[in-house]
Amino acid sequence: MKTVLNIVLGLCIVALIYICYASIMGPINFENEKKIRDNAVIARLLDIRKAQLEYRNLHDQQYTDSFDVLINFVKTQKLPFIYKEGELDDDQLEKGLTEKKAVDIVNKAKRTGNYSEVKKWGLENFKRDTMWVAVLDTVFPKGFNADSMRYIPYGNGAEFEMAIRNDTAKSGAPFCLLEVKAPYDIYLSGLDKQEIINLKDMQTKLGKYCGLKIGDLETANNNAGNWE
Repeated sequence: MKTVLNIVLGLCIVALIYICYASIMGPINFENEKKIRDNAVIARLLDIRKAQLEYRNLHDQQYTDSFDVLINFVKTQKLPFIYKEGELDDDQLEKGLTEKKAVDIVNKAKRTGNYSEVKKWGLENFKRDTMWVAVLDTVFPKGFNADSMRYIPYGNGAEFEMAIRNDTAKSGAPFCLLEVKAPYDIYLSGLDKQEIINLKDMQTKLGKYCGLKIGDLETANNNAGNWE
């Protein structure tokens, strides 16, 4: 009987030790895994932001709320790149020469074959050429998979929530707002449910979004991330 009691007491002690260990390590393990997933989601959100900014530059300051459109843009669009050779010196600038005037002089010489003005202004080594380079070759690293932009990491195929809103400033100038979101419930799925509930409860009490996002449809914030 005494042996049985000792075994039961031993098992109880082991169980208590495990419970104490779990109560300490549970939140720590959750935070470690959350950090890994946060970083993956943030990296994807930053890729989306880069793509949207380039898209806006070529579309009258408008973002797109369609991943199909954005991904196709990244895959196929080319961006203007100004190749520069030579700089205007202080003497040329003091005489009233500007970049635009210098480009006009050089371009006119190319059209007419008359390089007298080029020599007059000392622009023999001044070149400004516009080249068109693919978005994938300039904005993103080699091997970047544009198709992956729509998917939330660790989200089991779930897509980011992306929306835009057009508004007008007090000055009357139109502007476009962008918001891209990834809820905790999606990318933290599979982790400790109570920890997720606690995290969401804390965010709600602070009046913050329960997840990671860039931009905001209510307030212009230059597409800042809510972690920045």
